[in-house]
This record gives sequence, C-alpha cells and structure tokens, in this order.
Amino acid sequence: MALIECRFYSETLGLSTSMTVILPQRTMTQIGMGGVTRGTSLHPTLYLLHGLSDDDSIWLRRTSIERYVADMGVAVVMPQVHRSFYTDMAAGGSYWTFISEELPALARSFFPLSAEREDNFVAGLSMGGYGAMKLGLRKPESFAAAGSLSGALDVSQLYARHGHVMSKREYELIFGKEDILGTDEDLLALIRKVDASGGPKPLLYQCCGTEDFLYEDNLRFRDAALATSLSLTYEEGPGAHEWGYWDAKIRDVLAWLPLRG
Repeated sequence: MALIECRFYSETLGLSTSMTVILPQRTMTQIGMGGVTRGTSLHPTLYLLHGLSDDDSIWLRRTSIERYVADMGVAVVMPQVHRSFYTDMAAGGSYWTFISEELPALARSFFPLSAEREDNFVAGLSMGGYGAMKLGLRKPESFAAAGSLSGALDVSQLYARHGHVMSKREYELIFGKEDILGTDEDLLALIRKVDASGGPKPLLYQCCGTEDFLYEDNLRFRDAALATSLSLTYEEGPGAHEWGYWDAKIRDVLAWLPLRG
C-alpha cells in the first residue's frame, strides 16, 4: 500500500485542509503483508469519515485499516472536516458542499480513483456515521453503499439527549436555530425520501454496541430504515463508544462492501 498525507487548498472552505489516503499497491516481496490491485487503472474507493473529536489521521492511528485493505485493492480516502457534522454550517464552513462535491473531484484529480457509482462507498463512525449515511442518502447516484459504525443517526435533538457531547450553542452554529425535522439534514426523513424516489438506492450497513450512548438513536434509524424498501444490514452486540469496537467492526464493513469482480 501507498500512504499519502495530502495537504491542499479548498476553494469551498476558503482554507488549507488535509486528507489521508491509502492507495493499492501490488507487492511481491513485502515481509509480513501482501498487496494487490484489482487489475484496473482506476481504483474503487472507500471514503472513510472521522468522528466529532478527531481528524483525517485517526483511522490510521487507532485501527489497522491499511493492513485490512491491503489485499482488497481498494483506495481509502480519509478527509478532515473538524466538528462540522459534514454540514454546510449555519455559522461556519460549507462542509457538506466540500465533502459531497469538491473533495471527490479533487481526490480524483490527484489520484487514480474511479468515478463510477459502483466503485464508490462511504463509511464512518459516530459523527462520521451521520456523514456517511447522509452522503449515501443524498447522493445515491454517486455512492453504491454507505456504512455507519455507532453513528449519530438522529441528530434533531442531539444536544438535548447528549449534552456531554454537544451544547445547544454548538448545535445551532452547525444546524441553525430552525427545526431540522423533515429536512435533508434529518436522516430519518431522508430514508423515506429516497425510498419514495424512483432513483438509485444505496446499500446500507449499520452497527452499534448495546452499551453505546447512541444505541437508542441507532434503533430509531434502524426501525425507520426497516419500514422502507431500502436494503439495510444491521448488527448489534456488546460494545461501547470506543476504538476497540470500531477496529473490529470496520473489518465487517470491508467484508460487506459490494466490490465488483
């Protein structure tokens, strides 16, 4: 595998930012780890999103993601979005526009990544689980599959239910003071919207530990998804909101990805 720490300027955000990228590399003599490519010039790509308190380096630092994808021939793009909830903030940067439009275009201009829907996937943990599901549901023409690990999937009253994570002030800086219920920031509404559309529908994967403080939020999302025609793979079991759980479950996400060939 090739590891690139990429610093670049974002026109959307009006500032310099970063992404960490893993690219497939076919190897024959590397001790302790092999490496493969999929025989195509453009790599299938997993956009892997970080949580609220983290950055683009965190998946590499807390898990063995590079080792896990070495024999899959999949590129992994891990962007930096600070505490934005992958949203065009009411008082802050346009992080939804950045993550959904500018970042994929820039990544493909820098690296040999496939632009075909069937080769593009997104996953994330906690805040990143929200971002991943939002990308999959709002951009189903761009992503074949979206996965959430312990995601913050019902954010309409996040500060009220989980004040230790986010204050009302920070919530309003991100989402504004108006109720987001029924909008494109509300994943439960997005599920129904995508279900009613005649367009493509992404495959969905969701997991959460039963000791996680976001467990009840995940049950609400699960039940909303199961009430539609969308394909949801749901898994739960013992686990809290911590990296031991996510390091184990990201391997399940990778095994679930609908890779071609």
